[in-house]
Amino acid sequence: MLDAEYIQSRRGGFTRRKFIKGVIAAGATVSASGYLFRGSDFLTSTPAVGGLAAQGAVERLVTLQVNGQQRRVDVMKQETLAMTLRYKLGLTGTKLGCDRAECGACTVLIDGVSHYGCSILTHSVRGRAVTTIEGLEQDGQLHPVQQAVIDEGGFQCAFCAPGFVMSMVAMLDKNANPTRDEAAEHLSGNLCRCADYDKILNTAMRAAELSRSQA
Repeated sequence: MLDAEYIQSRRGGFTRRKFIKGVIAAGATVSASGYLFRGSDFLTSTPAVGGLAAQGAVERLVTLQVNGQQRRVDVMKQETLAMTLRYKLGLTGTKLGCDRAECGACTVLIDGVSHYGCSILTHSVRGRAVTTIEGLEQDGQLHPVQQAVIDEGGFQCAFCAPGFVMSMVAMLDKNANPTRDEAAEHLSGNLCRCADYDKILNTAMRAAELSRSQA
């Protein structure tokens, strides 16, 4: 026998199954929107879904120093710096490749030292200076490494380029006159899936030359 709840749910062609499917579809739409429309206004103004809020997964606003600017952003407890930079601050020069600290596509500078953005929590960089590839150009002047990339055509698909560029910047800050072997060792934490390493090293050598000439 059919119970009263089932009969009532069937009236007008509306069922609990349809209701549940509608909720799932709505949740998927919100998630997709959050991924596609990455502007910080959308991501920081969207209220947390009930379960996350109840579990305390979303923390308070934090202030980050990124490319010389103070940026206020909502950050989840386990959120990585790469995710925050790309999807909340719109700094998409920081790429997400392996997402497990192997490829170096997400390399950024923290207090002048190169780090994988995918393996450091955003909360841990409060009070520290974060630099992404977007912050290298100053007053319309490209950084020597950026100019070297143009001069040498150092990358094929260039997905890995921002990570290599940031690693080169860190290298030149420590050693303005590296040998080719020293450059290869310093950049060994970055991978190029196009295997364009010879041109990448040419770029590093050209960057060192330009950096010395501007010193």
